Amino acid sequence: MRTLPTIQLERLTLRPFHADDAEAVQKLAGDPYIAETTLYIPHPYEDGIAEAWIGTHSNNFSLGRSLELAVEHKEDKCLIGAISIGMNKKFNHGELAYWMGKEYKNYGYCTEAAKGMVRYAFEEMKLNRIFARYLSKNPASGRVMSKLGMKYEGTLRQHVIKWDKYEDLVYYGLLKDEYICE
Repeated sequence: MRTLPTIQLERLTLRPFHADDAEAVQKLAGDPYIAETTLYIPHPYEDGIAEAWIGTHSNNFSLGRSLELAVEHKEDKCLIGAISIGMNKKFNHGELAYWMGKEYKNYGYCTEAAKGMVRYAFEEMKLNRIFARYLSKNPASGRVMSKLGMKYEGTLRQHVIKWDKYEDLVYYGLLKDEYICE
């Protein structure tokens, strides 16, 4: 079984989730704000969801499906969010996804974590393309994508239903030959 990586960044560590992270995941992801601005995080965030999710990470990585990592603040040693790349080996691309706890927004943590994950995806996972999408009501996520050098690729109008309301999905993408390592 492949070992999940740890990625050291300036202020953050992207590391494998541990079972004892489940309480922090439930607290952070359980915030209605996080559920409202992400596509798949449920609300309410029931007991056991975090444990079950964390339990899938090692197998997902070993099978080449996805890489999910905890975003930990280096100085405080606390979990502040999550970041992942969902992989499609047949097409050699991956979908970048992330969330940060509400109290950790507007400090540049999401951009820092995403830059680290994109670098890992291109350099270590050898992906050719990375794409990401966000609900149009969450433009802050799009700003992170722009800071990564991703390019706007289009909007799928009323493409999904979130909390009984049709929502637009905005797509961004980055090719390996466009990627500039920082």
